[in-house]
Order: sequence, then C-alpha cells, then structure tokens
Amino acid sequence: MFKYYCLNPISKIGLDDFTEEFTNTADVNEAEGILVRSAAMHDMELSDNLLAVARAGAGTNNIPLDKCAEKGIVVFNTPGANANGVKELVIAGMLLASRDVVGGINWVEASKEDENIAKTAEKEKKNFAGTEIYGKKLGIIGLGAIGVKVANVAKHLGMEVYGYDPYVSVDAAWNLSRDVKHVLNVEDIYTECDIITIHVPLLDSTKGMIDQDALAKMKDGVIILNFARDLLVNEKDVVKAIKDGKVRKYVSDFPNPTTAGQEGCIIIPHLGASTEESEDNCAKMAVKEMMNYLKNGNIMNSVNYPNCDMGVCSQAGRVAIFHKNIANMITKFTACFGDEGINITDMMNKSKGEVAYTMMDLEQPAKQAMIEKLQAINGVFRVRVVK
Repeated sequence: MFKYYCLNPISKIGLDDFTEEFTNTADVNEAEGILVRSAAMHDMELSDNLLAVARAGAGTNNIPLDKCAEKGIVVFNTPGANANGVKELVIAGMLLASRDVVGGINWVEASKEDENIAKTAEKEKKNFAGTEIYGKKLGIIGLGAIGVKVANVAKHLGMEVYGYDPYVSVDAAWNLSRDVKHVLNVEDIYTECDIITIHVPLLDSTKGMIDQDALAKMKDGVIILNFARDLLVNEKDVVKAIKDGKVRKYVSDFPNPTTAGQEGCIIIPHLGASTEESEDNCAKMAVKEMMNYLKNGNIMNSVNYPNCDMGVCSQAGRVAIFHKNIANMITKFTACFGDEGINITDMMNKSKGEVAYTMMDLEQPAKQAMIEKLQAINGVFRVRVVK
C-alpha cells in the first residue's frame, strides 16, 4: 500500500484515479508521495519515506529540486495539462490590450448614475477606441505546449505569427501550424512584431530577458504579454518604456507592487491555469505520473531526473538506483549483482545533467545485503527496491 499526502487542495477528479493500492494519509512524514500546487516546500523537512513529489502544474519554483535530487526524490510536473486554459487567457489579454475594453468598462461603472449614459457613451467611446489584431504580427518566444496553441489560434484569427524556440520539441513541431514563421534569432521577434508574448521557463538564462536593451529593439507601441513568469521581464524597464511611449500595453498574470495599478499595465491575478478543466487535467496527470513511478519505477515528466520507462516488471525483481552522472557506475552496479550470482534480464540507464537513473530487472529479488552494498558505492544517492 502506497501513501500520499496533499499539500494543497487537489482536484477530486484527479484523486479519484488513484487505485486501491494508494491511500491518503494525514501525516506528511509517512507519505511516499506528495501532491502539491503552489505550497512552498523549500523549508520543509523531507522525510526519508518520501519518494516522489508531483506538482499539479508546470512551474516548480516552490520545490527544492536539487535537494530532492540528492535524496533520490523524483519531482514531476504536468506540462501541457493547463495549456488550453492559459492559451485562452493569452488571447483574451491580447484583445484587452489592443482595444481598451477595461477602460471602457471602468468608464461605464463610474458613469452608472448618468441617466443619459447611452447618449454620453456615444461621445466618450472614442477615448477607448483601439486596434484590431487581424493582420498584426505576433511574436511568440517559446514554442512549448502553450506557445504552440497560442500560435495556432492566432493564425486562425488572421495574424502573422513568428515563433522563436531553438529547442522546439518534435511533438511541438508536429502540432505547430506550418504557416508560423520559425525564426532563429529572438531579435527578429523584437524588431518585427507588433505584439510579443513570452512562454519560456524561468532559468538563469531567461531571467529578465525582456529588459531595456530588448525593449529598445522593439517597435514603438508594442504590446507585451507575460503569462509565463514575472521575473522573465524586467518590469521596471517596462513601466518606464510605457511612460516613454515605447510600449503601448503590458499584460501580466503576476500581480506585484511594480506593475499593479500602473498606467498601461493590465495585471490579472494569476488566473492563467485557474479553470476547473485545467485543475482537473493537472491533477489527473500528476496522479498518473506518481502511480506509474511508485508502482513501476518509471519516470515521465520529471524536472530533476531523466525520463525512464521499462513498463511493468514481469521479472522477480526490479531495482532503481539514483546516482551521480559519472563514469564507471554501471560497471560497479552490474558487478554487485554478478558477485551474488543474480542475473540482470533488462536494464536502462538515463542521465540528466549531473544526475542519472538506472533501473534493472532481476531474475531474483534483491536482498537487503545487496541493497546496502549498492548504497555504499560512492556517488549513489539512493537505492530503491521497486519489486
């Protein structure tokens, strides 16, 4: 029986997918799996029982990834599960920025006591006039699950779409409209596009990528949308660019004191994935990932360990080893089993940066002494008996 703990409320539709081999526990320290959304885990004491953390969402800034990797704890996320919800809000943000819908609504609210509001509106509406998005050039930085969906919708809306992603996946490329212009230099997005939306993960290389220098290359009156992470944009530079007339509108899904209430900023209270459908999809994917890992040792959509799938074990035993990605580790592992006369029927080794993951199917179950011998090898973080 596997035990899981929910750090945040998780959609019941997802939790209902757990089989009878899994049970919810009220004690986080006895859980082998943790399901989380936005709860901060950096200051948590991670129990030795913990094997997996599944984030029902894409971002994992709230989880100590390196600490988990060193303890042999696999951290999953759910890429693409909330993509449609975010895509729809990006399109809404584009429309809100192009046409001053928000300003018009606020005017109506402020004028609600005017008995002649309909007549007055005809005189005032010119103050909220905007532009259509049809025929405009949209630049998408990052062609992952969300970026591809935004690109395809924008093409159907009659926009000219430019996409930049030097690491676009095969799946994304297949799903991307062939009419999207795939550029090889992000500066082409800056110089050519009327509207720019960013959909990349927050890394050291992407932090603050939309800054004063990038803004200087953009068209006057550019619209910038940020539904990925607030720190991707140097928002102080953007606010200044709005005041200088360089940027027409900045739309962000991440409220903070820098942009909240600022002229030219449309700030949404982090609603991108806040739909019933997105929360259900994320929960279902997170539960599926956790079950497959805890039952079979298979890893899919981990952010701190490589993907590794050997299906359901049909042999007597299966062992998973978490270790440093250094030379000669496989030789040491196989030697341990060979010395005990245990035959390895199948094996898979995958690496991701400085860490690696090895699974071995065995003709005999691994004994405790064997596990301790493997654990004692320099560079091994954890050894887990899957079966």
